[in-house]
Amino acid sequence: MPLSVLTGRVPLMHRQIAGKLTGPVTKWIVAAAVIFAAFALMPLNAKLVDVQNNEASSWLPESAESTKVLEELSSSSTQDPNDIPTLVTYYRAGGLTPADLTAMDEQAAKIAADVDGITDSTDDGKPDVLSPNVAEQLQLPQKLQSDDDEVAYVYLVLNFGDEGWNAIPDAADEIRDIAKIDGVTVHLAGYGGQAADAAESFEGIDTNLIFATLGVVILILLFTYRSPILWILPVLCAAMANFIATGIVYLLARYADLTVNGQSQAILSILVIGAGTDYALLLVARYREELRRHEDRHEAMAFALHRAAPAIVASAATVCVGMLCLVFADLNSTAGLGPVIAVGIAATFLVMVTLLPALLVICGRWVFWPVRPSFGSAEPTSSGLWSRVGKAITPRPRAVWVVTTGLLLVACLGLFRLDTGGLSTEETYTKEFDSIKGQKLLEDHDLQDQSNTIQVVADTDQIDAVSQALDGIENLGVPGAAVPLSDGRSYFEATIDADISSQKAFDVVEASRDAVHEVDGADALVGGGAAFYLDTKIASNRDNLVIIPLVLLVVFVILLLLLRAVVAPLILIATVVLSFGAALGISALLFEYVFGFAGSDPGFPLFAFVFLVALGIDYNIFLMTRVREETVNHGTRQGSLIALSSTGVVITSAGLVLAATFLVLGSLPLVFLAELGVAVALGVLLDTMIVRSVLVTALNLDLGGKIWWPSKLDQGDAPVAEPPAGESEMVTAGR
Repeated sequence: MPLSVLTGRVPLMHRQIAGKLTGPVTKWIVAAAVIFAAFALMPLNAKLVDVQNNEASSWLPESAESTKVLEELSSSSTQDPNDIPTLVTYYRAGGLTPADLTAMDEQAAKIAADVDGITDSTDDGKPDVLSPNVAEQLQLPQKLQSDDDEVAYVYLVLNFGDEGWNAIPDAADEIRDIAKIDGVTVHLAGYGGQAADAAESFEGIDTNLIFATLGVVILILLFTYRSPILWILPVLCAAMANFIATGIVYLLARYADLTVNGQSQAILSILVIGAGTDYALLLVARYREELRRHEDRHEAMAFALHRAAPAIVASAATVCVGMLCLVFADLNSTAGLGPVIAVGIAATFLVMVTLLPALLVICGRWVFWPVRPSFGSAEPTSSGLWSRVGKAITPRPRAVWVVTTGLLLVACLGLFRLDTGGLSTEETYTKEFDSIKGQKLLEDHDLQDQSNTIQVVADTDQIDAVSQALDGIENLGVPGAAVPLSDGRSYFEATIDADISSQKAFDVVEASRDAVHEVDGADALVGGGAAFYLDTKIASNRDNLVIIPLVLLVVFVILLLLLRAVVAPLILIATVVLSFGAALGISALLFEYVFGFAGSDPGFPLFAFVFLVALGIDYNIFLMTRVREETVNHGTRQGSLIALSSTGVVITSAGLVLAATFLVLGSLPLVFLAELGVAVALGVLLDTMIVRSVLVTALNLDLGGKIWWPSKLDQGDAPVAEPPAGESEMVTAGR
């Protein structure tokens, strides 16, 4: 990036290049091209849900032990890794009657006959769907009815092949329609019930979430612009960016094997709308400034687009490259999120620097009504709130940044209350789903969830020794009969008496692995549902240690290239990390004492860090690029005050938009997304209100020209001086 771009000097050639996008004729061509692309890709937006991959095998790396078990089982015709064990639980206070049990038999037969995806859940010659009476008649080891007779369940296995969990909702609805008895409470539980609830939690993600986000953005833009018209253009462009981004992601998922799940789709739309609105706020604010200095709106946009471009480019690049760091994650779901978000931000950037400028120039000054920026009028930001904040910091900047840093460090102490040990199934959601109610009934009536098992694969000649090695492990049932696979391998299962994602189940898996690994020559592996969740936790912890330093390094390099200095990037990185720690510390206290969450997902710190650093650094980029631009003519200290007063309103508004859009994630009934939304929103507000406005400005005023070391940008290191009368309107011109 040329130094002239960063310092605000706009050579004629560069202005002409920027002006070509929004010239009298080209503005119509650019607008038509982008709108055509958006409408061409719009039909693919609704199809993105169809290419989601929410299967367990799509989340974990190949090196995980549970993944290796899945691979071995998938290569055998005797066991299919796409099997989804499912329970239909029945409850009647006082005890189920013989008529109830007979009805369960009939419903089990009807489910087996009518519901697509039912597979043989037992040995050959036995029913595909087991009810308590049938299990008792066949003298099967499964206990399907509680001792107090109040709870019983029907056991079945669903299998939809490659379609996986995407087909669960329809099957769940069919089963619920069949399983009805007067006076009996029925719940769909087990692995299949959890999958159905997970699908329900993401229901409407491609419509409801986007509409809620747009509604929040519109309210904030109305308050920011104080115009009943201007907000339409940023929102329209954000919607176009979302159509283009989701369309491209769909094509990559459909034809380039890009992993997309419900979680990444939710974050994609939120981030596209939020980041797009941020870029729009920055560009519109700069365009408004230039309209006061240029009579011709095309010329004003040429200056505005070129001067805003460095900050927008750096912001988009930071987010894209930061997100692409996620490809180095062990978790496939995390690794897939990186390219999804990078594509979304790149598409958003292109729309906001092409379509939005074109529409602004097409509409003209009237779009700012009722306060139109007329040629020659004064720039109001020179005497606004943030100008007064800068003046308040000026007398004692060192005291201000020391106190501010101390307060943020105190907030970081809340990190000691952050529990990332994982969440049980019941704790995963913000409301009590059907599968959770069914699971509670099983636990309260001492019935084991037969769908939660360990799957042990070992060499056939050692399979008996491996089975015996599991004797005495607490909360582990008796291993079933061994089933031969292929290539001299066999497998068996044993039921875990614990919730599938609880620490109790993890302890069973770890103890089982320790036991079978000690059997010489067995090459034994332990997988299953609980093992999958445990391996996810292990991979998340590894990703935290690898990805976080990598993102910091990448962001630092981008800041080095942008600011052509060493000290300033180090300061910015330090302030954002401090803001991240404070946000997580406060969030941890909110999670425990206000929201009552039991803990956090192991991957929560990484997601919060990546979003807060990649997004939080944006506001410092917006500020510091303006500081550098003004330093050329006014020195670092005066330039910092000018930059703060000029960018204060737009950065604060951008922060409010992004914070509000992430809080919309809380509308989904998932604790992970609710926590992520709260943490990112809180971190963004800290960045915009305190870190950028107070901490960074105080450091700039204290250090002066030293922040540009080793650059010679400001060797004079001049003290702050009041601009002469009449100059306040022109200090932001950079000329």
